Amino acid sequence: MTNDNNIQVLQDVTAKLIDSCEGYQMCADIVDNDRTLKNEFLQRKNKRNLLVDEFNGKITALGGEIKESGSAAGAIHRVYTKFVNIFKDDEEAAVDALDDGEEYLAEYIEKKRKVDGLTPDTLNLLNKAHASALAGERFADFLDD
Repeated sequence: MTNDNNIQVLQDVTAKLIDSCEGYQMCADIVDNDRTLKNEFLQRKNKRNLLVDEFNGKITALGGEIKESGSAAGAIHRVYTKFVNIFKDDEEAAVDALDDGEEYLAEYIEKKRKVDGLTPDTLNLLNKAHASALAGERFADFLDD
């Protein structure tokens, strides 16, 4: 597999990771009155931002252009979540959005991990991102219970 293909996979996943950072920020904004939950969302956003930085570092090392924005699908999801928030309890809406987003991210990364010919470095980053998404899903499930 060429560097171009590895770069493309990394860029695709990076866009989704950026979406998730924006999702965590949105969740933190929604639960503004619950300082503990707000801080947890912001900490998870910061950890995810570090992952974005790792992905962009690898993209740069391979000669690609870094991703600085998320995907169109992520923007649509955030608009939908804000709309749903009007009709739900704030915390419930935030947890629902988080759960949906992390589940989507884990499934998306799982598909990308199956692309033939990825380098060990690319697979390592994808595995790290996948583990992060699964941890986010478990966190949302915990909050939902």
